[in-house]
Amino acid sequence: MKEYKYKINGNEYKVTIQSIEGDKAELEVNGTPYKVDIVGEKKKAIAKPVIKRPTTSAPVAAPAASAPAATPAGGAGIKAPLPGVIIDVCVKEGDEVKRGQKVAVLEAMKMENAINADRDGKIVAVKVNKGDSILEGTDIVIIG
Repeated sequence: MKEYKYKINGNEYKVTIQSIEGDKAELEVNGTPYKVDIVGEKKKAIAKPVIKRPTTSAPVAAPAASAPAATPAGGAGIKAPLPGVIIDVCVKEGDEVKRGQKVAVLEAMKMENAINADRDGKIVAVKVNKGDSILEGTDIVIIG
């Protein structure tokens, strides 16, 4: 669960993201629950939800989310096991890693989760940045 504060046209909104599954999100705006469809997701862009029930408040944008990207030839991705926010990236492109070595830290449900390499290899690409909100299955790093 992640909380955000937005100010739209001078009005402050407290938004709590309850869950995100695929293109569906459950969130609360100033204590009022909403189920929204996420449309037009782009990496590092704010997705605009479609609110399914009428509201008297202004629409609120969902947090930025990284869409899974294609894996470069000669490498395989270490994927996010669940949706969350990247709070640390522990490697950079060109680093050699060993199986079990921490490559990133993912915050999900107020818990820090170490994301470890599942094999030995060289980091071909780092697909996320600190602070990115990502979905389950998103490539975090590519190991060649």
